Amino acid sequence: MSAPVSMKDYENSARKKLPKSVWVYYSTGADNEQTLSDNCNAFSRYRLRPRVLNDVSKVNLGSTVLGTPIDFPVCIAATGMHKMAHPMGEIAVVKAAESMKIGYMQSIWATTSIEDVTAAAPDAIRWFQLYIYKDREITKQLVKRAERLGYRGFFLSVDTPVFGVPYGLRTTFSLPPNLSYENFKDLDISDGLADGESKHDLAERVASMVNPSMQWSDIAWLKSITNLPIVLKGILTGEMAKRAVKENVDGILVSNHGARQFDGVPATIDVLREIVQAVDGKCEVYMDGGVRNGTDVIKAIAFGAKAVFIGRPVLWGLAHNGQEGVRHILEMLRVEFKTALQLIGNKEQSKNY
Repeated sequence: MSAPVSMKDYENSARKKLPKSVWVYYSTGADNEQTLSDNCNAFSRYRLRPRVLNDVSKVNLGSTVLGTPIDFPVCIAATGMHKMAHPMGEIAVVKAAESMKIGYMQSIWATTSIEDVTAAAPDAIRWFQLYIYKDREITKQLVKRAERLGYRGFFLSVDTPVFGVPYGLRTTFSLPPNLSYENFKDLDISDGLADGESKHDLAERVASMVNPSMQWSDIAWLKSITNLPIVLKGILTGEMAKRAVKENVDGILVSNHGARQFDGVPATIDVLREIVQAVDGKCEVYMDGGVRNGTDVIKAIAFGAKAVFIGRPVLWGLAHNGQEGVRHILEMLRVEFKTALQLIGNKEQSKNY
């Protein structure tokens, strides 16, 4: 096919290149996938109000996340198992982020260890996505490793007391035999696997560690073992945002887990303004879910997000052409965002779109 010139082109290329089971794993959502489609469609419910005759020969695209400057307000969300899309996997993605001077959130379910990611891109802005497992010692070990490696904060998934079934009724999925869950290799989680047990069994064991009894007091425990910033990933209501502020978290990522775990919840852009108003400036707010072009970014910024995070588009770029594919995805969003800012007459990012 010809070189991709749009996000849809990259998605179509990835669909053709990836094995069916991998494509289904990456692309599908929970149940009837209402929320999955609404995450993208919801942006079309909002309109921008251009201002004319306002000098936009120079525009400021920069933002900050947890106090760290980024060149434009798009960062990479945690998505699992990148080496299923390309042999370089997470290393290709983090190097693309490093080259664009934006942030990279690494999934705990990565197929490249945090040590190898750090070695490949030591100057990248790196955060680690985390769960508080039933065995807190496992979580503590992961936290301390990330601290030593210069990760700048933790995005704690709080929306998954149990795992949903985004793909299990459609196909049988297991990690390819040449890959492994690298962040768990040095932990004792794999001890005791019986002869003949597979990496799929290990995945089931790791999944079983997710803690359905997790509660707000666990946030205080996490804060007690690290001085790094903590962002709660998976807040969808103003009520929960106010509760998060009481726990003195550093940020909230408005997220429905890419609509992979639970269907019938709101699109993230629809609840973003409610959450920004609820926190009242007491912590930073970010958003993921459905961002596919520069005007989507503007709408999220207009509603008060400091930055947006993208997941599936990164996988499409990675599947198409590795690091260069990811970088081109990011470059397209940057150009679209800048052009849209100019066309609505804003030289500085603001909520007045």
